[in-house]
Amino acid sequence: MTDELKVESDEPGWEVDPDDEWGVAVIATVGRQLKLRRESAGMKAGEFGKAIGYGEDLVYKVEGGKRIPQPGYLDNADRVLGAGGLVSAMKADVAKVRYPKKVRALAELEAKAVEIALYESHIIAGLLQTREHARAVIGAAQPPYSPDDVERMVSARLARQSIFERSPSPALSFVLEEGVLRRPIGGTMVWRQQLERLLEVGRLHNVVLQVMPMNCDTHSGLDGRIELLKFADGAAVGRSDGPFNGRPITEPKDLRILELRYGTIRAQALSPRESLAFIEQLLGEA
Repeated sequence: MTDELKVESDEPGWEVDPDDEWGVAVIATVGRQLKLRRESAGMKAGEFGKAIGYGEDLVYKVEGGKRIPQPGYLDNADRVLGAGGLVSAMKADVAKVRYPKKVRALAELEAKAVEIALYESHIIAGLLQTREHARAVIGAAQPPYSPDDVERMVSARLARQSIFERSPSPALSFVLEEGVLRRPIGGTMVWRQQLERLLEVGRLHNVVLQVMPMNCDTHSGLDGRIELLKFADGAAVGRSDGPFNGRPITEPKDLRILELRYGTIRAQALSPRESLAFIEQLLGEA
């Protein structure tokens, strides 16, 4: 094996979650299919690994269902094995498995929602985070996550941002705290990039971005984050800290309470235009 071959340490964040039964089953099936095709082609693991640019040990782990193959791994395998696109086609299922089960469930809801409203009290909403900011936030957790887990969670968070590419576009509303925007998580450069990302998203035609100023003498969001998702069929689901303890909410009377709180918070926050001007001012100070 040469130094040019990718080994496990080159690609963190691709471990299979043993508690994700569906994910384990998918990766085991993919690995078994790859092994059968390799053996049918008369290639040994080391030879195959060299041909696709990966180390022999990583090949064994993928084929044994212990490692999630990256898209490049599957594309190279498809080419080397002459699979005519059948191996590359596995990327869709593999991509879903890569992310934690809880995040997959959230991403599926967000992908179906026609309206999303989110107030965050302590962080910048995950849908708005840059990769570097997300890595700094997740990496600061105590007890700390392993490097593999950090990368896995960062990738999962960013994958949810495909919502901005949907057509038709969902209506998105965010309210963020001024104090959160002033905290240079990850350092000055990461902070500047995050503020620039907020300005970029805040100018999208389907996005309303607002800032809750610190000098607001009335604040209806002191119980913590609020999330509301509405769907095309009229159904809705919400989550909130405080009395609702972050559990999913579908009862109409409880959803009305969350809508009232969120509407009040929006009214107390800076207007969208004032909010973008405020972020621009912060960026100028950075």
